[in-house]
Amino acid sequence: MTGETIFALSSAPGRAGVAVLRLSGPAAGHALRALAGGLPPARHAALRTIADPAGAPIDRGLVLWFPGPNSFTGEDLAELHVHGGRAVIQAVTDVLAAQPGLRPAEAGEFTRRAFDAGKLDLTEVEGLADLIDAETRAQARQALRQMDGALGRRIADWRDRLLRARAHIEAEIDFADEDLPEGLGARVRAEVEGLAGEIAAMLADAGRGERLRDGLTVAILGAPNAGKSSLLNAVAAREAAIVAETAGTTRDVVEVHLDLGGYPVTLADTAGLRALDPADADPVEAEGIRRARAKAGQADLRLVVFDATRGVDPATADLIDADTLVAWNKVDLAGTGQPAGLAGHPVYPVSAHTRAGLPDLLDRLQQDVVGRLGVVGSAPAITRARHRSALADAAEALHRAGRADAPELAADDLRHATHALGRVTGQVDVEDLLDVIFHDFCIGK
Repeated sequence: MTGETIFALSSAPGRAGVAVLRLSGPAAGHALRALAGGLPPARHAALRTIADPAGAPIDRGLVLWFPGPNSFTGEDLAELHVHGGRAVIQAVTDVLAAQPGLRPAEAGEFTRRAFDAGKLDLTEVEGLADLIDAETRAQARQALRQMDGALGRRIADWRDRLLRARAHIEAEIDFADEDLPEGLGARVRAEVEGLAGEIAAMLADAGRGERLRDGLTVAILGAPNAGKSSLLNAVAAREAAIVAETAGTTRDVVEVHLDLGGYPVTLADTAGLRALDPADADPVEAEGIRRARAKAGQADLRLVVFDATRGVDPATADLIDADTLVAWNKVDLAGTGQPAGLAGHPVYPVSAHTRAGLPDLLDRLQQDVVGRLGVVGSAPAITRARHRSALADAAEALHRAGRADAPELAADDLRHATHALGRVTGQVDVEDLLDVIFHDFCIGK
């Protein structure tokens, strides 16, 4: 701990019914006495008049007192719940700033202090950040599970088992002439192989946790005037993209973020695809087509749109694969007959104009999204690239340890694996990483 006392507005800035100001550090109790006339019972809300140093009332609100070490930060911590008008917040903030030993908190500093005090491990810190940023129910569920320590507990269990295996191997090294339990080396190898298998199973998750944090991208592709932008607007229920009869109206990628069944999805409308004559091609349209094809390659799923009044466009049909849905658009004009030449691919007759068939298309899209992002089993999810990298390092070191010709080599590999697991939860030196993680928090958290 730094010995400094910090304060910040912990609720969202701006006009609100209630605002929460938080203090943490050795001077928190003194500041609360100065503003509220005394300390309330620990962990009980008390209605008090909040006043300035001259005794002039600022507001009447709730105050709470959490003496350390039984607090979020492990330090003495206080909260002021006042009315959320700008004048009240500014007046309370000015009084706090004038208190001796207090300073405004930096971004993420409360959570950093909780980590330093051992109240949270690094995976729980990241879970808290994800919960604050969550935009869908599925993201919030995953974040809450991680914040509650599901991943950290799994890593801690693996680390404890590794430490025992290391102790047994090092006993073989240090006490080779002593009577050690028979079969000790074989039991250690079996434990190491089991750990490697468990870590490998977690890694073989198709990146579900990371993809849930970021959301899936669905690229909408098709020929000019196939109705891609109209379909995007119909799904988004707003005018997200410009719609016109003129071919090539969409020149760049237009993205819309959706909550689809509780899962985050980004729909990307792209420029119309068609063959261009290099001699007289519009360079802007050519760039739009290039970006459309690039987005098709980057997307998790593709939604290919055909104009039912024109039939199947071969240039667009070439993009259809196992990760593609087909929308047979403008059936209000052409009828609902199925297109020829697309056997084996799911085709959905729709009308972006009347919304006919749209619920069936969205249901199928939701099924595909849930299939890629839904939780499988009870294992905690890997939610960040750094988790995956550290676990892959640990698994590789465990495989080396299982094949090592000498106990000294196996012990070194197990030390490496233990260190790699410690990087996930912050049990080793990760100072540079901590600076990045806590910088991404908002002020007051």
